[in-house]
Amino acid sequence: MTTSPTAGEALTGGEAVVRALAAHGVTDAFGIPGTHNLEIYRHLRAHGIRHVTPRHEQGAGYAADAYARVSGRPGVAITTTGPALLNIAAAVGQAHSDSVPLLVVSPGMPLRHPRQSTGLLHEMRSQTEALRGVAAFSHRVSSVDEIGSAVARAFTLFRTGRPRPVHIEVPLDLLETVEPAGPVRRAPLTGPPAPDPAAVGKAADVLRAARRPALVLGGGARAAAAECAALAEDLGAPVVTTANGKGVLDERHPLSLGVSLHSPAVQKWLADRDVILAVGTELAESDIWGPPPALTGTLIRVDVDPAQMYAGLPADVPLVGDARVLLTALLAECRGGARDVPADHAGVRALRTARDDETRTRDARWLPYLRAVRRVLAEDAVLTSDSAQCCYYGALPHLPLGPEGRYLHPTGFGTLGYALPAAIGAKTACPGRQVVALSGDGGLQFSVQELATAAQLRLPLPVVVFDNGGYGEIREEMAARGDTPLAVDLPAVDLPALARAYGGRGAVVRSPEELADALALALTTPGPTVLTVPEVPEVPEVPDVPEESSR
Repeated sequence: MTTSPTAGEALTGGEAVVRALAAHGVTDAFGIPGTHNLEIYRHLRAHGIRHVTPRHEQGAGYAADAYARVSGRPGVAITTTGPALLNIAAAVGQAHSDSVPLLVVSPGMPLRHPRQSTGLLHEMRSQTEALRGVAAFSHRVSSVDEIGSAVARAFTLFRTGRPRPVHIEVPLDLLETVEPAGPVRRAPLTGPPAPDPAAVGKAADVLRAARRPALVLGGGARAAAAECAALAEDLGAPVVTTANGKGVLDERHPLSLGVSLHSPAVQKWLADRDVILAVGTELAESDIWGPPPALTGTLIRVDVDPAQMYAGLPADVPLVGDARVLLTALLAECRGGARDVPADHAGVRALRTARDDETRTRDARWLPYLRAVRRVLAEDAVLTSDSAQCCYYGALPHLPLGPEGRYLHPTGFGTLGYALPAAIGAKTACPGRQVVALSGDGGLQFSVQELATAAQLRLPLPVVVFDNGGYGEIREEMAARGDTPLAVDLPAVDLPALARAYGGRGAVVRSPEELADALALALTTPGPTVLTVPEVPEVPEVPDVPEESSR
């Protein structure tokens, strides 16, 4: 590795970008080289940044997103101009929805490019305006010296507020221009602010007086998993999580209701709680699968984003700040007063049964296979998920995880094609952990080309695909409306053969035992392994028409 330039040395814009990334501890980046970004790629090796080349920019974005979720460090993606940047926009939207620190760096039109179109390669009206609509901000720099400040601005956002994706655009002529780069700029190291003692005291008083408390945990509670468990146990409070909060409390814990905010039984129960402590969650429609429930109790909200205190369900007691700091303070306050309300473990078991009874017939097709997956996986395994029935109906509520593991699901924005490239990003971040992608046949084909990426990297990566012959959710929604399903049945694809064509392996598994054996082998075999579980599409019955009526 070459020596990094000194702070006052003149650099090209491309090297200034890479120097700024390295200064913030970036060691991995995802992207695809193009005509306009080659000056960035020239300097990656020299600054110690490894690069993964997905087969599509959307895959680069999903991989960087998952890298950030499991590593705790921002994910970085590099695109070229125009169509490449628009290709990654869906991934940026997903990262914004799920509060993921994703940095996208791209070239842009030259500094003095005329407003009138000239037909320059990849020219578009405004890249910054396009990305501003899905990212926290889009920053177009105007000098080499400004590049370091723009990158520091992005990392400051990642460290001090609600993490959201950022786009930095460097005019393509500036990438090749040699100018003084100024000193190396780094985002300041800041600690979480001290909690407001009065607000913590008020929340503690409410919790100590609660007779029927409940905890709702989202992705923002993940860094405070131990504090959440301790508070739930001290209060005897059952815990329900969002998709992003899956596993914050071990889902085998006697107080855990798992991912079940969408359950009518759980919503009815939640509406009857006298105090609800919601940590790091929007309590959004995508979490609840419908309008927010009409809560009758006092709502305490803990969130780093002040806007969440009046969004959706407004907080009766707002606690703004870092979840771990605030919950530590709450624990200390709550332990100062006696409580005589025992934990209702039997009630939690009964509520779990009621929750599962609601969907027992629908979910039965996945449960034996998910139990097989759970038997094989280590406690710290990472599962990546798609917007597929087998995932949001199956694995989210029915595949138990603890805080050591992770389940990465594209909530809110609800993109398709997330699971496979996300698994590549997760495996890049944590090569020593088991990583498994779960998908449906429709969703997988949005990004199936990333099998080539996994094969090239020789990543031991099982991809479990529940094949229902197309877009099963939309097929069922059409049938429920009384419509004849249209454009939802896809011709069969031999996905295991496709995996072999890309350089991986594949098999059709027709029983949970076959899946367990194949999964165990795939976890130790270099390259991707596609394991297809066939499902029979649920096609609505069409009543017979009597012959005389058809004449």
